[in-house]
Amino acid sequence: MHDYTILFAGPAGAGKTTAIARISETVPTAADLAGVESVGTTGLLLESGQLTLDNGDRLRLLGAPGHARCDALLPVLAANALGLVILLDNARADPLADLAYYLDGFAAQLAVLPCAVAVGRLPEQAKPDLDDYAQFLHLRGPVLPVLACDVRRRLDIVTVLETLLAQVEAFNLGPRP
Repeated sequence: MHDYTILFAGPAGAGKTTAIARISETVPTAADLAGVESVGTTGLLLESGQLTLDNGDRLRLLGAPGHARCDALLPVLAANALGLVILLDNARADPLADLAYYLDGFAAQLAVLPCAVAVGRLPEQAKPDLDDYAQFLHLRGPVLPVLACDVRRRLDIVTVLETLLAQVEAFNLGPRP
């Protein structure tokens, strides 16, 4: 049995907390980032949940704060992660710019870190669609799987994690020290 970390990153309000709550088999916990002021209805918390796989391995689900003032934490969190989920809210003003922001923020890690892009709120905002995201990634790089994801639906989160774990297997990655 091994323990691994999956990092969820994305802008504030994208649904990281909800996604972790839907998939975690334990009550998610949150660590307050002392000294950093909260903004709006979303806090500056580091959420954590857990999911046990059929083989007994445990996934620690970590939700990174979505505020720019916490960006210095992202590479540190990613350094210990087995995989990364970039969660986007399609109803935001420019979700492709949000994607670019996180691709830039994780540029060094994405060379060795499996990643999946999960796009929420597609029914509320049809454009950009998944093809637009795929085209954006094709032109800009890296090429990553892009999935529709309603963070309120456990099955959608499971699908994102299965896609990410398939990438981990393809990368033939094991635990990292």
